[in-house]
Amino acid sequence: MPALISDGLLVCSDQLTDPIRLSVCDIQEKFRNAIFEFDKVVLTSAKLLRFANALKIPIYVTTQNRAKLGDTVSELKAHLPTDLVKVDADKTRFSMYIPPISTTEFPFLTSATNGSREVAIVGIESHICVTQTALDLLAAGYRVYIIADGVSSCNRAEVPIALERLRQAGAVVTSSESWMYECMGDSGIEEFREVVKIVKDTMGDTKGVMEGLVGGYMGVVGEKAKI
Repeated sequence: MPALISDGLLVCSDQLTDPIRLSVCDIQEKFRNAIFEFDKVVLTSAKLLRFANALKIPIYVTTQNRAKLGDTVSELKAHLPTDLVKVDADKTRFSMYIPPISTTEFPFLTSATNGSREVAIVGIESHICVTQTALDLLAAGYRVYIIADGVSSCNRAEVPIALERLRQAGAVVTSSESWMYECMGDSGIEEFREVVKIVKDTMGDTKGVMEGLVGGYMGVVGEKAKI
């Protein structure tokens, strides 16, 4: 992994252990018909899992009450290699910040390393599990990226409210493609061609997601502004 952003500066990633991580929050079968544009959240998550595989980024997966709400959706299972999935845990807490994630995988950072490791989050629901996970990780000293085209809620109006709250709390709200290119930092890295292929393969899906999911919940903001 070539570089990461810390306090606005590029930092050579070989100075750190697993500085970049991807968290997949509760994308389960039972939510399929309840979440606004659920299938588009799945498309973005699948794209980022392919990207994580290309750059060997550690992956963390949770489910909420798996026995009742089902496992992670089948579309994502194919992109969850055992060597990169560090945790696949079921939970009752809303936050993903549970043992072993909170105890061994994402320990509190010291003042010297605060902000030196970053976590990107996709999943549901934006205003509950995603929000509480992000706030816990920020409190633990991590730089948190919320992937705007990879999160949603049952009520689409909840999404922009959650994103604004998290932005004010210190999280970076960005798009999947922007985060991918920021992680790479340089077109000279050996994985660049593979990532470009992923971007090209998913170009149509990405456009649909940005228009349907992001455009859908941002449309709520526009409608309220007219009132």
